[in-house]
Amino acid sequence: MSERLAVLLQHALPKQRLTLLAGRVARARGGAATRWLIRRFVAHYGVDMAEAAEPEVAGYASFNDFFTRPLRDGARPIASADFVSPVDGAISQLGAIDDHHIVQAKGHRFTTTALLGGDAGLAAGFRHGSFANLYLSPRDYHRIHMPCAGRLTRMIHVPGSLFSVNPVTARGVPDLFARNERVVCVFESPEHGTFAMVLVGATIVGSMATVWHGVVNARRTGKPSEWRYDGQDIVLAQGAEMGRFLLGSTVVMLFRPGTIAFEESWSPERPVRLGERMGDRPA
Repeated sequence: MSERLAVLLQHALPKQRLTLLAGRVARARGGAATRWLIRRFVAHYGVDMAEAAEPEVAGYASFNDFFTRPLRDGARPIASADFVSPVDGAISQLGAIDDHHIVQAKGHRFTTTALLGGDAGLAAGFRHGSFANLYLSPRDYHRIHMPCAGRLTRMIHVPGSLFSVNPVTARGVPDLFARNERVVCVFESPEHGTFAMVLVGATIVGSMATVWHGVVNARRTGKPSEWRYDGQDIVLAQGAEMGRFLLGSTVVMLFRPGTIAFEESWSPERPVRLGERMGDRPA
């Protein structure tokens, strides 16, 4: 199938209905049917179950339990670095924020203001900063961890479309990450200042959850929601779990100017693993 046709199909598909159906199937405790589905998924995508805390398919009551499976202890050591990869996945794009524009793919850019749900004040802090878009494929570990320590200050749920976020769609759908449903998590680091982690939803992503809130988008009302945590002391250490996807998607990270110098080996399409060195604060 050509990329053009794949993108046209994305526009034509009833993405909301497919997502609702996928969510019901993923939550179902279907016994033998659930185990069959998990086995087919493992075989098709080549999932390495030896890394999971529970390597046996029979140990999962639902597809969601399998998809958000924890890793065994020691499977992802945390590198000694100011910033580490928060996920297993692949780099879609990364680099400098051009004024307030982020590269989505060749020929496509979007603004930090659009990504952050129209909050120009929040976006202004990342002007001329740095960004990284990390794509999680279906075979990847789907919990999201902290690139550095931080205290949670805000969370914003931005309703939107549910296009796929795979590389083909990223090349073919303008403003994809600022168009899809997303959860914006804003943190304050004593060493590195304000940074944001944006969890981007996609087709058949049943929901997105955080460790402090649980499922954020359990009910899709079509209206933005915001939570402030100024009076709470929600602090997460580097490498600690902060959230998870129910089915695969993308994480977009935003850093203020002068915050991070990415590793020289980090470049688009490069696979990354949770805990590996992402970069350090410039000297």
